[in-house]
Amino acid sequence: MTNYLSILKKVYVHPLLWLVIFLAIITGHFIEISMLLCIIFIHEMGHGVAAHVFSWRVKRIGLLPFGGVVEMDEYGNRPIKEELIVVMAGPFQHVWLIVVAYLLHVVNLIPIYYYETFVFYNGMILLFNLLPICPLDGGKLIHLMLTRRYSYLTSSQYSIISSLLFLLGLHVFVLLTVPFHIHLWIVLSFLYLSLYLEWKQRKFHYMKFLLERYYGKKETFQKLKPLKVEGEWPIMKVLEHFYRGYKHPIIIFENGRETGELDENEVLHAFFAEHRTDALTKDLLLHY
Repeated sequence: MTNYLSILKKVYVHPLLWLVIFLAIITGHFIEISMLLCIIFIHEMGHGVAAHVFSWRVKRIGLLPFGGVVEMDEYGNRPIKEELIVVMAGPFQHVWLIVVAYLLHVVNLIPIYYYETFVFYNGMILLFNLLPICPLDGGKLIHLMLTRRYSYLTSSQYSIISSLLFLLGLHVFVLLTVPFHIHLWIVLSFLYLSLYLEWKQRKFHYMKFLLERYYGKKETFQKLKPLKVEGEWPIMKVLEHFYRGYKHPIIIFENGRETGELDENEVLHAFFAEHRTDALTKDLLLHY
């Protein structure tokens, strides 16, 4: 139990959230903001506890003015099933919260207004988080699906692009239906900023993905996925074809003929330890 309670030490409250709470209090909405923050906190703790169960590296659990976030020091080298559970652990919390609220309402322990408000907040947060936009839970699910078909770097880029397309569609919908809804404009601005940061950091996340593989902080690979590459390919181009969850024997071809094979660790070692970032793949055959 003490081990799980240690997660609470990683909870961080954004300074602007205190301002939101203060404004809610002076406008007579203390109970409503309390319910909203309780729901968001339980949602994020769902992610945090699930990650803790699988011994993931949780950096902090942030409560923000427009929601929450669990920051992980993980970069795509955990089993997909684990990440699926961690991602869905947040939305799942809303199911039991609604059930408990219903039972309390049935026995007349909470008034109808607070019951309906609580259920509405739960449904709103659940549906919002399942939107296929990074970094929301729905966007993470899309990324997980893409990693099964594309390389890690390509799937990251595709998930951000698909998120932007959906966000633009949502933007048009807001313009046509509720163009003067200030809260929605704030949320849209936050999502645009998040996508921009995701795009800027995609190469950094990709390098962390490779570093974890190089230093052995990864799952035990049970599947092999041979990569057929040209001898003239730079090492970086080969690394861009690495998939999540697969060990890569690298088969080198020149002029349509197989000339040799490398282990992925040899390529990673040449890139990170020997700093041969501009070397051609065929040059590694001579070296190793």
